[in-house]
Amino acid sequence: MNPMNETTRQDWIDGIRVMAPLLPGAIPFGMIAGVVASNAGLDALAGIGQSVVIFAGASQLASTQLIADAAPVLVVILTGLVINLRFAMYSAALAGHLAALPRGRRWLVSYLMTDQSYALSVLRYAARPEMSLAAKYAFYMGGAAVMWIVWLAATAAGYFLGNSIPASWSLDFFVPLSFLALIVPAIRDRANAAAALTGGAVAVLAWSLPFNLGLFLAAISGVAAGYAVERLMPQSRENS
Repeated sequence: MNPMNETTRQDWIDGIRVMAPLLPGAIPFGMIAGVVASNAGLDALAGIGQSVVIFAGASQLASTQLIADAAPVLVVILTGLVINLRFAMYSAALAGHLAALPRGRRWLVSYLMTDQSYALSVLRYAARPEMSLAAKYAFYMGGAAVMWIVWLAATAAGYFLGNSIPASWSLDFFVPLSFLALIVPAIRDRANAAAALTGGAVAVLAWSLPFNLGLFLAAISGVAAGYAVERLMPQSRENS
């Protein structure tokens, strides 16, 4: 076997392996998205199909809840856009590693991007700067592809099971836990810490606002705090 093919195959397997511990957190998240879609009155094609077309858990869940609450269309759109703003930053961070890929593969990377695939990939790339472009792509795709499969399966299960899922399962408890597992190792500088702390604090303080506006405000506040710290840090170093 070609040594290069063997290397990329191992990177693909490594991507699946490091993603595996995070999959149990994605399953209840996906099931909740399916239940919410079912309760919102969406048919199976729309309820499950949005996971194929959108594939963005947090914004997908928030937007579906807003639709169920008969929120204004502008609120639904703005909420989805603001929640997904973080992917623009993810893309910028990954561009230094994957920008040389062919266009079709770059599109596939963008489509499959999740918080999990981004966080695991940047940590891997930082730990192994010698990785080739093919190895980086294989590692990313291994984890991202298995997350996509699990998410679709979980969404479908949640949609068809609907209200038959016992409340005692407390599926919603696993959602913040899965994000905490990603946030903690990803906080590597002051800007990330400021964004995480500010966004979390605003989300808690504004949780009672209608139409999930607390999540909207938390996302904006977190991004603004991180940006402000990022801009101020060079200035503070120059003044020291």
